[in-house]
Amino acid sequence: MSDTASDPCGPTSIDRIGLRVGALFIILVTSACATLFPVMSKRISVLRRNVPGVVFEFAKFFGSGVILATGFIHLLQPATEELGTTISDGGCISDAWEEYPYAFGICLSSLFATFVIQLVCFRVGTERLAKLGVDGPHPHITGTAHPHVPAGVDPTSAEESSESTPREKEEHGSIGEESDVVFFSDASEKNPASAQLMSVAILEFGVIFHSVIIGLTLAVTDPSEFNILFIVIIFHQMFEGLGLGTRLAFLKLPSSLNWVPFAGAIAYSLVTPIGIAIGLGARETLSISSANASIASGVLDATSSGILIYTATVELIAHEFIFNKAYHQCSWGKLWFSVVCFGLGAGIMALLGKWA
Repeated sequence: MSDTASDPCGPTSIDRIGLRVGALFIILVTSACATLFPVMSKRISVLRRNVPGVVFEFAKFFGSGVILATGFIHLLQPATEELGTTISDGGCISDAWEEYPYAFGICLSSLFATFVIQLVCFRVGTERLAKLGVDGPHPHITGTAHPHVPAGVDPTSAEESSESTPREKEEHGSIGEESDVVFFSDASEKNPASAQLMSVAILEFGVIFHSVIIGLTLAVTDPSEFNILFIVIIFHQMFEGLGLGTRLAFLKLPSSLNWVPFAGAIAYSLVTPIGIAIGLGARETLSISSANASIASGVLDATSSGILIYTATVELIAHEFIFNKAYHQCSWGKLWFSVVCFGLGAGIMALLGKWA
């Protein structure tokens, strides 16, 4: 044990196995609640009628801010440490990793790859709509001057939209409750289904790999750091789940695929507990600080950071605020409410980066 303790690149001796197993179930429940809340609020009519639109709006923009902060504070910064702390600096990886800022390079490559994938999916989806005789969507010109008409609906067609089917009305909130219509709508709903699916799939890919690493870290972390890390990770996964859940909630899919948002929420909720279980099972041999583990974790974190930064800045900030006419012409109160919620989510998640 003395050899293990003196080796900074070797496995760490851990205790309180029962508490670590309990952490698995606590994180599973809290993550599931936070991720499923927006999905269920949007898609289950009973909840949609009872959850105030302003609560859903808060969750939507708070979660978007969380995604932005996660990309920079919880992914890119750790990646620079994992791929930059070489043997000369007291780390475990080769000094060759100091020759280039690999974390930033991988992040940039990931961001560009995400852009290309999104572009191709949007192009393919638009072409398929054109073949079906449906006008392609215009995500950069969404919104309306009318305060109670969903983003993307022309004011002159307000009367026509009021004659929509009950199913279409339900998807935008309670029937007859115009004030909630705008709260339960989102600019991304105007994108082709293929682009929406790929966008959310890429986002989930980024947060899932990050969550597995979090679970492994919590399972084998030093006993003196476990309590603080455990508490921080509970809130970290809840807030991150809220951000992912709001994106899953707005997927506009055929009725046969209504299970997809729920499956995505459950998959996210499971990955951190799975990471904890793997870490506990391999606790005698697993070392998060070893060279191979540091490189793998750094590459995955840097890749995920590019995905989340692209999603937050392009999909959420640009599409939802800058190119959305609804926010050009809505009341200042609604605009600042959304911006403050976004900043609050980013700020709290950034603060959590002090501990994890």
